[in-house]
Amino acid sequence: MVTSEPTTAPSAMPSTRLPERAAVIDLDAIRHNVAVIRKVAEPARVMAVVKADGYGHGAVPVARAALAAGASWLGVAHISEALALRAAGIDAPILAWLHTPDSNFSAAVAAGIDLGCSGWELEAIVAAAREQERPARVHLKIDTGLGRNGVTADRWEAVVGEAVDYQDEGLLRVAGVFSHLAVADEPERPETDAQLDAFREAVALAEDAGCDLDVRHIANSPAIFSRPDAHFDLVRAGISIYGLSPFADQTSADLRLRPAMTLRATLSQAKRVPAEQGVSYGLTYRTASAGALGLVPLGYADGVPRTSDRGPVRIAGRTYPVAGRVAMDQIVVDLGASADPAELAGAEAVLFGSGADGGPTADDWARATGTINYEIVTRISQRVPRVYVGEGA
Repeated sequence: MVTSEPTTAPSAMPSTRLPERAAVIDLDAIRHNVAVIRKVAEPARVMAVVKADGYGHGAVPVARAALAAGASWLGVAHISEALALRAAGIDAPILAWLHTPDSNFSAAVAAGIDLGCSGWELEAIVAAAREQERPARVHLKIDTGLGRNGVTADRWEAVVGEAVDYQDEGLLRVAGVFSHLAVADEPERPETDAQLDAFREAVALAEDAGCDLDVRHIANSPAIFSRPDAHFDLVRAGISIYGLSPFADQTSADLRLRPAMTLRATLSQAKRVPAEQGVSYGLTYRTASAGALGLVPLGYADGVPRTSDRGPVRIAGRTYPVAGRVAMDQIVVDLGASADPAELAGAEAVLFGSGADGGPTADDWARATGTINYEIVTRISQRVPRVYVGEGA
């Protein structure tokens, strides 16, 4: 368990009235989490991964908060995501690593974006470097066992040799070697040891071939906390900078992290209903007794998982399970027999947040849906306005 950083209270909600639906993003929590990660990873530097619009939190505000807190790099999947950061005026080092033959390598080289390279992209990257009349910066990726992109071990020497030849021509610079871990969130599994051994061998071969590497990186969020031997020069912090734990048996609080997103809405209606009232499509739920139902204007079009089973919603200090199926635009909660609809009309309904008040978290929704917290926050759609709180909001 990490104990190097004290946990502080989350930033207060803004004093102005929130939109009827909002994902409230606490930028102070982002900064706090980056500070925790820096402490754990030092002397390695921190790359803040802001792909997928900052895991649903907003790539540009998160990137700025992370850099202000001491992150040295930004990481994205696609070149288009990197270009959007540059367009926002962010000039920090950025790595983009997932490409297709149609990726805009010329724009990336022109914008000074580092490019992950699995070998097949070399000719296209070199062509872009010639067009832009400036050398490209590449990080060669070795597939150490995940089986996604990356150079396979049998081709590594050949690809490194080809990259060094281009480097000698002044067309590119091999700035890094990297890989990605498959089971670091299960620290007891032996595959991580095998991947690290393969990574060290790949790095040694690249250095022997003439690569003067700026960074070697393989550690993702779980490896940051569980495998200090994986830190090397740079760690890639994804889910952890958003305050969520990558482990099944450790919470955000265990890691001294603060969840940054609160998904909330204004209750759109509360009404009394009789016993045996059917609720939502399919009438899969019926009230056990006469009572009240509350209508929350968030549904699967907003990213609330339709497959969730009785996901939790916090209203007026109590947590209720969703009653019946999640619809496109709304969910229903059974407020029980004692609820007064007149008192609850217009109340705030929180689906997940920091959990500091005993309310539900993204982990609770992940369990209700049979998925992981990564998916819960990333899937929140753009129909839900993002409201930023904390310094720099």
